Amino acid sequence: MSQLTVPSAVGKLTIVQTGEAITSLDWGGHSTDETPLLQEAARQLSAYFDGRLTKFDLPLEVEGSDFQRDICDAISAIPYGETLTYGDIAATLNVPAQAVGQGCGGNPIPVLIPCHRVLAANGLGGFSGRGGVEAKVALLKLEGAASLLI
Repeated sequence: MSQLTVPSAVGKLTIVQTGEAITSLDWGGHSTDETPLLQEAARQLSAYFDGRLTKFDLPLEVEGSDFQRDICDAISAIPYGETLTYGDIAATLNVPAQAVGQGCGGNPIPVLIPCHRVLAANGLGGFSGRGGVEAKVALLKLEGAASLLI
């Protein structure tokens, strides 16, 4: 396992590589591993936060249950600057909206798997990254989805 910590608009982010895939993204840290994949992930994150990248192209591996992977796949399909509700995803997967919320909270690779694009039916919903809802709002504003917040 290798890790690289990079600065971002929502704080320091530590990208974790296991094998040939990104398996986690966490807030905080001080890691300085420099594998080619971690360097590419850092480059793409920088471009995303600078407004120059709207879709990540990295090998991601969600470690978890099949259900967790299904939730993350559904989240990954939400385009940049757009949102869905927990209920929208629940209807697609034929599961309760609450289960989708729990799956979003269990997303091991936030930002790269954009769980910030999933909203509650009547508000923002939660966000498991450091900074909570404020970080979610910052990410939505960055993507031009701020009109959804008014």
